[in-house]
Amino acid sequence: MSEHGGNIIGVAQQYGLPAGELIDFSANINPLGAPARVKALIKDSLADIEKYPDVEYRHLHQAIAKAQQCDYTKVIAGNGATELIYAVARYLNPKRALLLTPGFAEYRRALQQIGTEIIDYPLAAETGFQPDLRLFNTLAATKPDCVFIATPNNPTGLMPDNQFMQSLVAYCESQGISLIVDESFIDFLPDNRGLIPQCAVTIHLYVLRSMTKFFAIPGLRLGYLVSGNAAGIAEMKNRREPWSINAFAARVGEILFDEHDYISATHQWLKSQQYYLWNQLSTFPELTVWPPAANFLFFRCNQPNVDLWHALLKHRLLIRHCKNYAGLDERYYRIAVRSEWENQRLIAAMQQVFTYG
Repeated sequence: MSEHGGNIIGVAQQYGLPAGELIDFSANINPLGAPARVKALIKDSLADIEKYPDVEYRHLHQAIAKAQQCDYTKVIAGNGATELIYAVARYLNPKRALLLTPGFAEYRRALQQIGTEIIDYPLAAETGFQPDLRLFNTLAATKPDCVFIATPNNPTGLMPDNQFMQSLVAYCESQGISLIVDESFIDFLPDNRGLIPQCAVTIHLYVLRSMTKFFAIPGLRLGYLVSGNAAGIAEMKNRREPWSINAFAARVGEILFDEHDYISATHQWLKSQQYYLWNQLSTFPELTVWPPAANFLFFRCNQPNVDLWHALLKHRLLIRHCKNYAGLDERYYRIAVRSEWENQRLIAAMQQVFTYG
């Protein structure tokens, strides 16, 4: 099984299904689709395929810095947030790193590639899959060089307490521990600015953002990283391969922050559909559902004889099995919040699964 969601073609080929008939709940992409202005911009910029993009991506970095109210020298854009996970890992080159589990697979892969010793800090169902003050005891005892944490977390979709995160930033800064905070899904939380403002007063904090999920451009790939460590940002820019961001993605990134109507429409859609899915899933006695913060839901199936992944695939619905996340087993699943009719179809299919097996 793929390490990631969105593997429609692979699943379709493996099970002999038409890919076009599958509804993908496994990838957490905004179902509103890319903004209309994005598609128009690409059509109007077709001649750009005949030119190299600016190797420095000046306009893109300026647009990000303006939107995040930070200095241009503290920003690096990337071919999705994933490129920057690997870039920051290579730059920091930590001997020991602490990872919260379950978590996004690419943190571990990036660290394994450079031979880092990994300390797993398990999040458990008993504590609501949330980190608490015990994490500080582990940090003091194990003394890692860096920590990766996702807010909201993937796959649980849960958001740590704001005061906890502020304390974590302060602790890591005081101890010289590099703290990489992955905010790839934070744009789905309308009232949360995240930790980028803290980069103005820190040098050990690195904040990752993805534009892929919120703006529905996974085929373009675009993300960025902000840090108060301007020298580190410059070093990452110098080390990476040239032209890693294609010309279309770079141009699109310059305008996305101005898509205020699209941003508002996304928050409006999510408010209604996130609640609908959570409310409906919570009615199934066979499930334990954690309250979502982002555009996906995390739950456990407590009925041992039900394989939801295969059962829903028969209904042409692809969900994300979480058994290949460290710390989780075959009972755990993640589903994206999609359009109203798709969400209704999912609930109807689950009613059939639990009624008829």
